[in-house]
Amino acid sequence: MALTQQLARVSPQYLVQCRAAAARSSDGNPDWDPPAEDTLDLDWAIWGLIWFCQRMQVEGQRIRVLRRSITGDQGGDVGFLDHPEVYDGFDSPPAVLAPAAVAEVARDLAAMDVDELLRSLPEDRFAAAEACGFRGFDGHPREYLVEHFALLQGFYGIASRRGLAVLTWKD
Repeated sequence: MALTQQLARVSPQYLVQCRAAAARSSDGNPDWDPPAEDTLDLDWAIWGLIWFCQRMQVEGQRIRVLRRSITGDQGGDVGFLDHPEVYDGFDSPPAVLAPAAVAEVARDLAAMDVDELLRSLPEDRFAAAEACGFRGFDGHPREYLVEHFALLQGFYGIASRRGLAVLTWKD
């Protein structure tokens, strides 16, 4: 099974509920079950976009925003989510972006133009896939990257408007 980037929009109150459930549970199960409409599977698209931006020496702040959007911030007291019911344990446990940080990321993502980021993406599908670190990619990656970047922008925009936190993890 391939690793994919996962995101979930949750309220701070939901995190408190999950923390309490984990404390009550004999095995630390946090009863993690955010609504499907508040979760997003980004596959590995944003990793490829970051890879491409690094190779093209895109301005560092944009890369930092992209990276932060999928890796969260350090701390955040979400260690209780380090549980098999939340993620598969292959990579580091979930990380969180608090509502204020979500608003920052949403603003910065909204200011980005993915077409500008991909301006120098090669026309040849094999060269374009290689430029994104996608070996064996089927087709040209432009549409895949644009679609997933739009999903990321929209996801953060909604989270910001609703005053929610965002959890990030690989599964």
